[in-house]
Amino acid sequence: MHIGYARVSNADQSCNLQNDALTKSGSEKIFSDIASGAKIERKGLNDAINYMRPGDTLVVWRLDRLGRTLSSLISFVNELNNKQLCFKSIVENIDTTSPTGKFFFHVTGAFAELERNIIKERTKAGLAAARSRGRLGGRPKAVSPDKIKAAIALYNKNESSISDICKLLNISERSFYRYRKYL
Repeated sequence: MHIGYARVSNADQSCNLQNDALTKSGSEKIFSDIASGAKIERKGLNDAINYMRPGDTLVVWRLDRLGRTLSSLISFVNELNNKQLCFKSIVENIDTTSPTGKFFFHVTGAFAELERNIIKERTKAGLAAARSRGRLGGRPKAVSPDKIKAAIALYNKNESSISDICKLLNISERSFYRYRKYL
């Protein structure tokens, strides 16, 4: 029996593409998660494995739906093998029911990890280059330091309420309280 597993990283994403591919590949039941691939504990994946019987095959759309690192993927597939379960990835065309499939699983997983590491290195290099040019990155401050100082000065005079101060300076009360604790 083929058991499908689909995962998306956040609630804004949809499993529809994965579910369609899993159904088309012959998965009789599909389990899913909305969780980061870095998370070790995934309820849908655990439910899928607990549902399976020896000889069943866990099917995923792509390898990265299971994990991010080669070591975690290998560990997971070895765990499946120990339970007499098989593994199949549709996009990479990997099927661990054969020795060739097991070999390609390891090779493909190594390339996927290499790709992620190269992307990380490029990102770090880009951020370092931007910092060297004086760019700090991150989200811009919602309120300028001058507005916050003016708001605190008005607040310390005890002549106006916080809501009046915020209306006058066109800032939210939440921003006022957030920035006030840093001054």
